Amino acid sequence: MSKLLHGCHLTSIHRRSCAAILSKSLRSIRVVSSLQPQFSPSKPQNALSYFSSSLHRRNLSLRAFDSSSETKSDVVSEETGEKDYKDDDGALSSTSVAEEFPTGDFEFKEMSGWMSFVVKLRMLIAFPWERVRKGSVFTMKLRGQISDQLKSRFSSGLSLPQICENFIKAAYDPRISGIYLHIEPLSCGWGKVEEIRRHILDFKKSGKFIVAYAPACGEKEYYLGSACDELYAPPSAYFSLYGLTVQASFLGGVFEKVGIEPQVQRIGKYKSAGDQLTRKTMSEENCEMLTALLDNIYGNWLDKISSAKGKKREDTENFINEGVYQVEKLKEEGWITNINYDDEVISILKERLGQPKDKNLPMVDYRKYSKVRKWTLGLSGGKDQIAVIRASGSISRVRSPFSIPGSGITSEQFIEKIRSVRDSKRYKAVIIRIDSPGGDALASDLMWREIRLLAASKPVIASMSDVAASGGYYMAMGAGTIVAENLTLTGSIGVVTGKADNHKFQWTSISMRLNDAKL
Repeated sequence: MSKLLHGCHLTSIHRRSCAAILSKSLRSIRVVSSLQPQFSPSKPQNALSYFSSSLHRRNLSLRAFDSSSETKSDVVSEETGEKDYKDDDGALSSTSVAEEFPTGDFEFKEMSGWMSFVVKLRMLIAFPWERVRKGSVFTMKLRGQISDQLKSRFSSGLSLPQICENFIKAAYDPRISGIYLHIEPLSCGWGKVEEIRRHILDFKKSGKFIVAYAPACGEKEYYLGSACDELYAPPSAYFSLYGLTVQASFLGGVFEKVGIEPQVQRIGKYKSAGDQLTRKTMSEENCEMLTALLDNIYGNWLDKISSAKGKKREDTENFINEGVYQVEKLKEEGWITNINYDDEVISILKERLGQPKDKNLPMVDYRKYSKVRKWTLGLSGGKDQIAVIRASGSISRVRSPFSIPGSGITSEQFIEKIRSVRDSKRYKAVIIRIDSPGGDALASDLMWREIRLLAASKPVIASMSDVAASGGYYMAMGAGTIVAENLTLTGSIGVVTGKADNHKFQWTSISMRLNDAKL
């Protein structure tokens, strides 16, 4: 869905980073990714992480609204420079990518005495649902699907913007003493996992503890758990660190038997979208592409895990290749902190915080803490606003009568929001957050045009989440600057179209096979 999003996902904005990006004149479209040599691989670039800093700095507000729902908007703030974005002839001017772009690293700074007093005063007058007991532990269960969209207070599931915002709030909240994460099997892409891991590392800069508990753990789950101060697992924990794999199914033989001939035309030898319908096996080009992707993800995983655990890359790779994981051995070799059940970990946290054993550990969960406003913690401000437009899902030109609201990007609604932002004087810059595998080519082209027109009048940054491929990548080309996660899947490898020739379709053959199956 296309969404102008609440400012909650943009962590405290980094003033110098904001000025360095949004106030620059840009002549050509540039893709800025942490995979490029200009940036260190340990510092993944993200438009949202560019705006990270301490709450002491003046802020430029972030305004957000949803193009496909009635989601209300929130505000975050920051200040940008006054430099023109265009030349006199309307062209975008060039600058040095390697020297001018900041890392976007999060900077944690203690509150001043006055700000600390103001925050305490705001906590006294906060709404009842914002009140948290002093010394509380923020608890969160990371499992299943994680949406790149904001969730309403009545909807279930996890939201990446709210997860990341909660990490930032907890870092500055004097009532929060630390974080206790429950990490279970995840169903999201590596881009989101990378961003959550970075926020875990950012939170640790506050000096507060962060502890993880993982009863079932794969590569993604361990990737997050390894970033925490401590990682616990029960005696019966299931660790499945077998490396990475990819698989594909092909229906060419099935259609051949029933007399259907899928006719697919494509441009680009790596464009494999129609292979499932026409082929019986994986093509060499598709195999080459998927192997390269797996090698990149696996190499990054080995490097980050080895660094976090203080081990050599060869030792980590040998550990994975063993393929058998007894929990006792994981503890002995330093892959986890200790073997404990959930209640035992809570007892450990009680002892650490000086809580009596017969008292409950004060905790605040993800849903309740998401209701705490950044204003209460002194993390919001300003009148000038940055619009954050979120575009998630497959791309279509108009909404189907059978589609679920918020299930994809509809170009008509997306363009309406782009135009409203372009015409508004309140928005000083725009971030377009893309999490899309592509879709309708015409819709992508129409949105690209509107983004291009927007970029001619205001600074526009495209930020990529899990995937920005095909039409999603096409959209990003309209922005002045493009940033991506270290593990974002992005690029355009061609186009494809097709139809099915069913004049030889054999109903009789299908009926006979079904009867044979019943016998």
